[in-house]
Amino acid sequence: MKEKGRILVVDDNELFRDSIVETLRRLGHEIEAAADGPSACALMAPGKFDLVISDMKMPGMSGIELLEQVKKIDPDIPFLIITAYGAIETAVEAMKKGAFDFIQKSDSLIRELEMTVERTLGYQRLVRENRQLKTALRNRWQFIGSGTAMDAVKTLIASVAESRSTVLITGESGTGKELAARSIHFQSRRSNGPFVKINCAALPEGLIESELFGHEKGAFTGAIKQRKGMFEAASGGTLLLDEISEMPLAAQAKLLRVLQEREVHKVGGEETIEVDVRVIATTNRSLEAEVAAGRFRDDLYYRLNVIRVELPPLRERIDDIPELAAFFIRHFNEENGFSVTGMADGGMEQLCRYRWPGNVRELENTIERAVVLTRTNLIAPRMFSFRPYSGGRQSPGTIQAGMTVAEAEKLLIYRTLESCQQNRTRAAEMLGISIRTLRNKLNEYETGLRDTDDGSPE
Repeated sequence: MKEKGRILVVDDNELFRDSIVETLRRLGHEIEAAADGPSACALMAPGKFDLVISDMKMPGMSGIELLEQVKKIDPDIPFLIITAYGAIETAVEAMKKGAFDFIQKSDSLIRELEMTVERTLGYQRLVRENRQLKTALRNRWQFIGSGTAMDAVKTLIASVAESRSTVLITGESGTGKELAARSIHFQSRRSNGPFVKINCAALPEGLIESELFGHEKGAFTGAIKQRKGMFEAASGGTLLLDEISEMPLAAQAKLLRVLQEREVHKVGGEETIEVDVRVIATTNRSLEAEVAAGRFRDDLYYRLNVIRVELPPLRERIDDIPELAAFFIRHFNEENGFSVTGMADGGMEQLCRYRWPGNVRELENTIERAVVLTRTNLIAPRMFSFRPYSGGRQSPGTIQAGMTVAEAEKLLIYRTLESCQQNRTRAAEMLGISIRTLRNKLNEYETGLRDTDDGSPE
């Protein structure tokens, strides 16, 4: 399908101008015409036209002079110049001044004009769609909520986005640390570059250096070809080091060197590769406590903690819950084709009384479940599967004589998680184990439940 556009044609030769106008109208374009540069400028307004086509030689104001004036009014509009046959130097000058393309007067002018206009409008459509996509991406990674706590966070993010300084984002699980990192990226000059995320807790300890910095072919068993690391892949953009507190000490030392020198060496390689990367790190643990315990290098902590963004838990931004809930209802309506309009009486009060140990992520999951299961336009309070937090704790059971050590361990882990409102980081600290070990234990328990299932569908 050919692109249709609003085009301004400028030429002092009436017969030539009318010929171009009729040709373009026949193709379905909306056309306005002017006999000279001043008349064309009087018709111009930002966003009014998709394209300007002008002859080069005109009395009073040349095509290049008109180009300069048009670009002052609408800098993004494409401008086509029609030149005499063989006037290449003039056409090149016009291109340097900002013309999109030029067409030479010849026997094939009309055909060249049709093809050039179609190509130019197609390019303009791609530019427009790209701009809209970038705007949509920026909006997607914006925080929802207008309370005092989030206003302060959004102001801080906007102010640090334009720098290249390293950022440390802290907050409980589910508060939106990755969202904050993406928001910084899309508000920065690096928004056209890549955004690369690496989960430090999920990296196999023996492959961390290869994942971060890359490796050469034959550097170790299984290295059958050269591979880029995450730093190299993120060059020109942003690298998110998620759960940075889970990185082993040996890898921390090498990460510190890269942050200081802004260059990497592939595993098994000798070449130095410069990288232009903005590093953002996130953690739901206290790095100060990790440094004190000897599990995190203090020099790396100081290098990461240049600008700190602390995200408040949802229980400290209760005023944002109605806006967040409305956003998630709209989102899941669009995703599923539903038409839920809001909450029935008592629903919002129940959301605001709950403590939200899982923060915004838990609220999102709660709203998704309610939207999917409700059979009316309003979500009833009974659709929520939690009780308002009262400060009490229910015991999952007690350790008894005759239990195996594995059974007692499982019970202790579950009881500790409940006492921490399911905060795995806090539970791991209380149990004296790493978050990785806790995660592996929970995966084992879940696998055990699936293995003893009778095979009926869930």
